[in-house]
Amino acid sequence: MPQNVKIRCRNTQSVISVPNGTTLRELYDRCNIGMQYGPMCARVNNKVQGMNYRFYNSKDVEFMDITTYSGMRTYTRSLFLVLAKAVEDLYPHGRLIIGPNVSRGYYCELLIGRPITDQDALDIHNRMLEIVRMDKHIHRVQCPIEEAIELFRSRDMESKAKLLESQSHLYAYYYRLCDTIDYFHSCLLTKTSQLHLFQVIRYHDGLLLRVPSRKDPSRLEELVPQEKMLNVIREYRRWQDILGVRTAGEFNEAILNGRATELINVSEALQEKKLSEIVDNILKSRARIVLVAGPSSSGKTTTSKRLAILLMASGVRPHIISTDDYFVNRVDTPKDADGNYDFECIQAIDIPLFNQHMNQLLAGEEVLLPHYNFKIGERVYEDRRVKIGPDEIIILEGNHALNPMLSQQIPENQKYRVFVSALTTIALDDHNSIPTLDIRLLRRILRDYQFRGYSALETIRRCPSVSAGEEKWIFPYQECADATFNSALLYELAVIKDRVMPILEQVCEREVEYAEASRLRKFLRYFRSVPGDQIPPTSLLREYAGGSSFKY
Repeated sequence: MPQNVKIRCRNTQSVISVPNGTTLRELYDRCNIGMQYGPMCARVNNKVQGMNYRFYNSKDVEFMDITTYSGMRTYTRSLFLVLAKAVEDLYPHGRLIIGPNVSRGYYCELLIGRPITDQDALDIHNRMLEIVRMDKHIHRVQCPIEEAIELFRSRDMESKAKLLESQSHLYAYYYRLCDTIDYFHSCLLTKTSQLHLFQVIRYHDGLLLRVPSRKDPSRLEELVPQEKMLNVIREYRRWQDILGVRTAGEFNEAILNGRATELINVSEALQEKKLSEIVDNILKSRARIVLVAGPSSSGKTTTSKRLAILLMASGVRPHIISTDDYFVNRVDTPKDADGNYDFECIQAIDIPLFNQHMNQLLAGEEVLLPHYNFKIGERVYEDRRVKIGPDEIIILEGNHALNPMLSQQIPENQKYRVFVSALTTIALDDHNSIPTLDIRLLRRILRDYQFRGYSALETIRRCPSVSAGEEKWIFPYQECADATFNSALLYELAVIKDRVMPILEQVCEREVEYAEASRLRKFLRYFRSVPGDQIPPTSLLREYAGGSSFKY
């Protein structure tokens, strides 16, 4: 074995010779890169690794700070461990459940046999500060998987024991901070002192863990109230409790016990029930235009089609119109700071024409609607004439449907707003929630590959710009909705898994996007596969997996 290995550092565009067994942390100290908040992790041959990773062969390395997506994930996972230790120290018999991203923080349930108080939140925050200031090491421990399962079960960490129990690996890694142990599906920081900023506050009946802004790590993310989103999460928590399935380990156990058909049928029924409630409220409101918005791959199109069916079943004739048909011609599309067409901005839509047509329809006039030809980048007018009666409804679907600028000339009493989002309905375990963005990205990879001719590489590469557009133009208006619909299905990752894995495997190691493809593959392996032949043809999942009875 050679005494030294050569490392190509992409941050400095240099090659460095280091002794065998050198860690990423030691390499960083030699590179003089000078990241303000230090490196969170690094891409090693385009695969994300923690800073305790050791070199025994020549590698390519790129260090990542907190302003990168991978760096921020590493930071927040490390915060979760410190939060878990603080709770364990203060409430030895309590149970912490770290939930999804809400209000630009992480909503957490703390089960201690009584309601959470402001003092509880303050005590936890202060204890976390003490742990950070003690500059404690975070150790990554490898052991036989059955040993890890027994260890977690002995500490009443059943969700983690079940997650590992359903895996086929011989060995597992877990993390240790003093006498606290935990399992996380990817790397953490190596020392608590690297956690420079956070806050814990009481939030409704739980806690909110606030984290630094990725764009400006010197300040916390802005606290944006999202009560409606939180209510949807609570609703799904109740449904999970009814099914007895909250985590991946419980889901895998249910599949092994032959409950796949039951989980599919109940999940579909719960969505249909929620859509029926929305339709009832639409009819009570006497609105004439239903505005359906949501981020990419949230399921807006199928949701609109299912709402249309339920409206027809209620004796109301719907007309579905897409805001995409009101795009300005491509040559007239605004450009971003880099000089590229900005298709995500609301100015890419012909707002005056849209409002003119909608008001004409509400007045009972016949309108020749446009159709946007994406191939040539122009609006075209075919023989698509629409006239709606006094008891008919327009369903308007599009990314900007909830933006007040779009429908500014339409009377408020004529509008009913629906926000569609794929809020995760399952977690890996009590301390590992599944980001909403991951669900939508996997859907988009599958759809783009099957129906639009895009590779996983291309879809992953476009993800940052799509996400930036959503943050600017879609999410600020989600709390304006009259109803929020969660399009995620409890079983969908288990069905998507076998379809999307081969697509992700096509991303080669030399591409930067390999890191994201690798992360998604690892994450999907936690779920046992479920065949998709029992999925109803009207299921929202069919929009991505194929076989839908709807036309898109």
